[in-house]
Amino acid sequence: MAMSSYEVVKRAVHFQGPDRLPLKFDALDLNDFFNVATNAVGTGDHTQQSTYDEWGCLWQRSEVANMGQVRGHPLEDWSAYGHHAWPDPDAAWYYEGMEERFAGSEGKYVTTGIFMLLFERMHSLRGMTNVLTELYTDRGRMEELADRIVDFDVRVIENLGRMFTGRIHGMHFSDDWGTELATFVSPKMWCSFFQPRYARIFEAMHAQGWDVWMHTCGKVNEIIEPLIEIGLDAINLQQPRALGIEEIGDRFGGRICFESLCDIQATLPFKDADEISQEARLLLKHWATPQGGFVLSDYGDGEAIGVPLWKKQVMLDAFREHDPYLQRA
Repeated sequence: MAMSSYEVVKRAVHFQGPDRLPLKFDALDLNDFFNVATNAVGTGDHTQQSTYDEWGCLWQRSEVANMGQVRGHPLEDWSAYGHHAWPDPDAAWYYEGMEERFAGSEGKYVTTGIFMLLFERMHSLRGMTNVLTELYTDRGRMEELADRIVDFDVRVIENLGRMFTGRIHGMHFSDDWGTELATFVSPKMWCSFFQPRYARIFEAMHAQGWDVWMHTCGKVNEIIEPLIEIGLDAINLQQPRALGIEEIGDRFGGRICFESLCDIQATLPFKDADEISQEARLLLKHWATPQGGFVLSDYGDGEAIGVPLWKKQVMLDAFREHDPYLQRA
């Protein structure tokens, strides 16, 4: 009997032998995951080109469907900190309607999430230049800001765990940490300041019995090891070429589950079908193991990055052709 979607994902994450490649591929109506979201989108009202999120950050977006960018930072002037309207993790509106959103989740791997978990929320509130500077020049201020965000995250996790005990399997979050060349801060600073704070959040997730899923972009090679140390279960990497496919496989293959796809900047927008297929095969060769460790996860905003549906189909077909887990007769 074929494994359920839940079993396929869970076994891939924990290297327990899934019978096929897990998929998160909504563009082609294939998804082993089922996300049950809170009402805190984190990016404001997507029907508006200019809108505020629940933290008071101003988001702006173009006519092309996309997530947008933060263009207004409510704590850019630090004097606003004392009277800022912070979101309340215990507010009823945050969780309203979630019970109904579980409908249809039977047999799936159920996730929930927090957008902009820590670093991204810090610089969306204070501004990137201020955060990167003050990590070195006013660490106490940055500790106060970071710890307030961590307290919020942990409280949300505890609330969700209490409300939906045993019904959520994993929590995903985003924190982009890299440029095309390196992380935004030195690995030493990252381990000193951020690692213990992520550890507290990961511990709260694991206490609920959830797997921890992190999305991060850029060349983040030097923070993957400390993330593994504090219990990250799966990492969503969408720029494998920037990271170095062989290097990442050699260093971390079999030690963490990769949620990935062909490179969204270097490959999918610009390469032909043969090159996309070759990269899919290379990723499975270096990042998957015979026991698990790989989830194929499409980048949903295809129009924004110039990737037509036919290229997504080529990528899916290639990953399926070289599926290391498929039980063939």
